[in-house]
Amino acid sequence: MPKKIGLPDSVKMRHDTHFVELLSSISKSPLLRLIPVEKIYPNPNQPRSELGDIEDLADSIKSKGILEPIIVRPKGDEYEIISGERRYRAAIKAGLKEVPCIEMDVDDKESLEISLIENLHRKDLDPFEEAEGLRALVEVYGYTHQDIANKIGKSRISITETLSLTKIPEDIRELCNEYGIKARTILIQIARQPSREKMLDLVEKIRKEGLTREDTRKLSRELKEKKIEKPKNYVFKFRPPGKEYQLSITFRKSKVDKEEIINILKEIIRRLENEG
Repeated sequence: MPKKIGLPDSVKMRHDTHFVELLSSISKSPLLRLIPVEKIYPNPNQPRSELGDIEDLADSIKSKGILEPIIVRPKGDEYEIISGERRYRAAIKAGLKEVPCIEMDVDDKESLEISLIENLHRKDLDPFEEAEGLRALVEVYGYTHQDIANKIGKSRISITETLSLTKIPEDIRELCNEYGIKARTILIQIARQPSREKMLDLVEKIRKEGLTREDTRKLSRELKEKKIEKPKNYVFKFRPPGKEYQLSITFRKSKVDKEEIINILKEIIRRLENEG
């Protein structure tokens, strides 16, 4: 009987059809094999910035082993992780010398696509990590929003809304994390604000008033519609009785007192005398 290559019948990959179809379409001949942990290294461009606590996962691996293989690609005599860095780190912590891997011969574009989509289906990425991963697919590899939607199995509008989070500056993202503002729908309302200042205003209001999703939508609309009134410049005008000339001085502020006007006129006279 020929030796079967792949997972045992009792073990199934925990992914929906979009991810399975992606692996099938990209890979010509994926191989399942045990690879020593010292020959594996993480992907520096993987979408996740935080791996979180791996203690529970390490304990599970100690008692039950790795139930889902790590996806890797060959790099010389070593292997780069495409997907499964948490399992890899937890396996090392659990004391494993070898880990089950699916080896795939893919390029950088395909590697990022698999890594991102695998994480998206697991919901392991926070909204900002997801947005940055999607932006990489768009800016580096030329995907359209519809391309990504087709790969992931989401609507094009959902992809566009998630990508809008990349408009939020880094310091405001940190504030959102600090205040526990993590709901995607609320972050999208923040991203829709027309300026950095209005984004900050909305973030602070959400924190102080504990706004719900609908409250945030309503406030977001109000902030976008509210006109910012710029202070008017103060203009000093002087015309003598004979009207032979007119003097006009515009200040870059709305209020100017008499003494400041006199000092400005003295400065003008001084400069004219020096030029003469």
